[in-house]
Amino acid sequence: MRERASAGGALTLQPWTLAGRTALVTGAGSPSGIGFAAARLLGSMGATVWVTATTDRIHARAGELRELGIAAHATVADLTDPVQAADAVGLAAAAAGLHVVVNNAGMVAVDGGADAEQGPIEAMEPGAWRAALARNLDTAFHVTRVAVPHLRTAGWGRIVLVASVTGPVMAMREEPAYAAAKAGMVGLMRALAVDLGPHGITANAVAPGWIATGSQLPHEVAEGRHTPVGRSGSPDEVAAAIAFLACPGASYVSGQLLVVDGAASIAEERTLPR
Repeated sequence: MRERASAGGALTLQPWTLAGRTALVTGAGSPSGIGFAAARLLGSMGATVWVTATTDRIHARAGELRELGIAAHATVADLTDPVQAADAVGLAAAAAGLHVVVNNAGMVAVDGGADAEQGPIEAMEPGAWRAALARNLDTAFHVTRVAVPHLRTAGWGRIVLVASVTGPVMAMREEPAYAAAKAGMVGLMRALAVDLGPHGITANAVAPGWIATGSQLPHEVAEGRHTPVGRSGSPDEVAAAIAFLACPGASYVSGQLLVVDGAASIAEERTLPR
């Protein structure tokens, strides 16, 4: 299904529907996470949704989506493995092609010890650095590399990378590997936007700030209260940004980073109002 535009650029298709499209959302195993919220919203827009995670809990998420009337399928895959990533993409594209890819897989590993991915850079082992980049950047590369031929065949595509304000916009204390990986995602996104634009494919990224997922730590909840909005965001609010970038109406938006952080990254004053 190709997207057509008039001479003035106005779309002839409905700008907000994804009916007839297939969307792949990675890292959607948590019931309170951004990935699951994105899959739910894309599915409500009419997309057939494939969701992935590293554990069997992803099958429960797909079942919950089906209970909402969404055509949903699940696959377990470690996307740091290029073979498993290719298999996941192939399954999603097998029936009706692939049109939307949401690269959400990745997180901070908080385990301590010799393999800690947090802390001062001089204390970080090379293996921990590589593991953080593999989880947060390589996963997006492995999935996108094999997804692009399917998007080109469809003549229409949306690639959305879930980055973070950490790295592309600002930085947290003692998170050098995570910041580097998320900044790398933005560089990857911009390169994709340039290379794939002629094929009807857009590439964009969202940068969440403090988001109230099930993995949010107590000090992160407190940080959210210091944003200008006065709270952490919700996964659904990030999903709304993803859905906009994935919809037909966003056909002229590409190569962009959409920050979803309650204005935290632009506020110079963090103390009480004068």
